[in-house]
Amino acid sequence: MSSTQFKYFMPARVECGNGISNRTGEMVKELGVTKILIVTDKGVRGANLLEGIERSIHEVDLAYEIYDEVEPNPSVEIINRGSIYFYQNHCDAVLAVGGGSSIDTAKGIAILATNPGNILDYEGVGKIKNPPIPIISIPTTAGTGSETTNSTVITNKQTSFKLGVLSSHLFSTLAILDPALTLGLPQGITASTGMDALTHAIESYTSKDASPVSKGFAMQAIKMIGENLIKTYFVGTDIESREQMLVASMMAGVAFSQSRLGNVHAISHTFGGVFNIPHGFANAALLPFVMTFNLPACAEKYKEIAIALGKDVSGLTNMEAGKKAIETVIEMNQSMNIPLNIKDLGVSLDLLPKLVEDSMRSGNVFVNPRLTKASDIESIIKRAYYGDLGIF
Repeated sequence: MSSTQFKYFMPARVECGNGISNRTGEMVKELGVTKILIVTDKGVRGANLLEGIERSIHEVDLAYEIYDEVEPNPSVEIINRGSIYFYQNHCDAVLAVGGGSSIDTAKGIAILATNPGNILDYEGVGKIKNPPIPIISIPTTAGTGSETTNSTVITNKQTSFKLGVLSSHLFSTLAILDPALTLGLPQGITASTGMDALTHAIESYTSKDASPVSKGFAMQAIKMIGENLIKTYFVGTDIESREQMLVASMMAGVAFSQSRLGNVHAISHTFGGVFNIPHGFANAALLPFVMTFNLPACAEKYKEIAIALGKDVSGLTNMEAGKKAIETVIEMNQSMNIPLNIKDLGVSLDLLPKLVEDSMRSGNVFVNPRLTKASDIESIIKRAYYGDLGIF
């Protein structure tokens, strides 16, 4: 697609600010809903992150229930149970509070609130006929960008496959970004979600479907992540760097909702479905290997990414400068104790044929900057397993 021929659609209203989640009630009330279902996990609830949100809802006399059964890599069963709970309690909106899993679960419940059948019926692009009920998203991690994407990712436990549902109906009605909710994140989650956001931005920037608009969002996200992620990891309590990461994650979400992603996500989703590996760690460990594979196809873009990550590339060829971007990603992983191979994450090559087959089902393969065949996916997985960054 020509860079001057593109579509851009991102209807989510975004509100950002330190402590802004304490105004959730009044903002939700403006949407005209009568009873909301808060979708979250037990960790978020146990950390008292709902306290200010619940107080604000009480203040505007808005009825609500809480569904806290969200799990990592949310399954069809979790969404079905949430959908039943939604109906039983006569709710008319969902409010997700948590990481990408909470937002994905809330989106799944919202789909089934207005559309018949099973969530599996909506795998793919544009299959949701009826607009869902209002979706309000409050991320407590700076990583997935799900609050501004048009997709949800669900695990089918029967087939060990993570499927994507994409629709313009899946953008949040309202996204509330409050860095105060991310201050208590453990270092591991800060690292994995931060590298997830960086992967989104890099894959979006180099996607075959990238546009001037998506590239603008992606490049700014890369720059902000490069400037703030390591500080956020080591300091943790710096509200400014936390806010910068939250905004960067959101911007990366805006970017890839327009452009799709690439081979990292095509493969990492299979790792989540088969091995239940946290999505951010899978992305982080795969990223250097996919970038090495893609380098001949987009060296100039990788040079631009290296510059955005703060590297001096003066006097270097595009290929040499592009390698600097890959080296920077490896350095970031190393500094945050992220494995430099996928074997250490728990991936087994015993299931390699399934991993390749499931990866090739992803639409992300077709927008990856370098033409990709099943044999290429197999090679990337093997290289990533053994930690071999040689030339593809």
